[in-house]
This record gives sequence, C-alpha cells and structure tokens, in this order.
Amino acid sequence: MEEGTSNSPSDCCSTERDYDIHQWDAREECEVRQILDRIADKWSLLVIALLEKRTLRFTELRKSIDGISQRMLTTTLRQLERDGLIERTVYPVVPPRVEYALTDLGCTLHDTIKALVVWTEANQAKIIAARRSYDERAGEKLW
Repeated sequence: MEEGTSNSPSDCCSTERDYDIHQWDAREECEVRQILDRIADKWSLLVIALLEKRTLRFTELRKSIDGISQRMLTTTLRQLERDGLIERTVYPVVPPRVEYALTDLGCTLHDTIKALVVWTEANQAKIIAARRSYDERAGEKLW
C-alpha cells in the first residue's frame, strides 16, 4: 500500500483502479459524462423501466409517468433513440401509430438500473437513518 493511503471503512476501492475517474469529467466534450447525464436522469430511467416489460405507445408512456410533460417525454424519447437505447416504429395507418421498445442495448442498461434499484430498496432504511442523524447534527450547529 502506498504511503498515506487510508484503509478506512470509507475506502471502497484500492488505489489502483481499473478505470480512469477523469472519464467522468464535466467538460463539455466529455462523452462519458454526457451519456451518464442522459441515462441517469429521472425521465430516462422511468422510460427504460416501463419499456422493459413491453412495447408502448407515446400516450401509454405519458399516462404511466406522473408529472412528465408532452414536450419532456418527446425530448427524452428522441435522446434515448439517438443513443440507440430505444427504437421507434411508425405504422402507416390513419391516425399514425407510433410504438417504442427497448433495443438490445437498452435491455442491458435496464439490467444495470434494476441492480441499482435493488440496492436502493435494500439500503433505504439505512439511508433514511443516516439522513435523520445528519439533519439532527446540522440542526445543532445552527449554521
């Protein structure tokens, strides 16, 4: 271990990483950061989760996502389609019928999102307790 390296309980990883943390840089041209920003926003996560079960039409998605505007859903769907995570199928009928489905790439992302949700559910009581403890301590300090 390098001098000055801590092995405290908060040390989740060794000093040698198998990835470059600077990939997540917030620079405008950083692709990794842009992709993470896109897939981690709340609307994208909900769309991906809903499409995991079946193909849905725009109106079905909008009704299933509480609080999303038509404009935001349109923007989210376009971005996910551009990134190759969903596919849009237009049927030549009157009125036009448009359906959205996860691509194979989108399905792999759903597996990752599912793992995050499972972790959150398993640890939510600990997080709530930590928040309460923090709020109590912060209240005592009278910023």
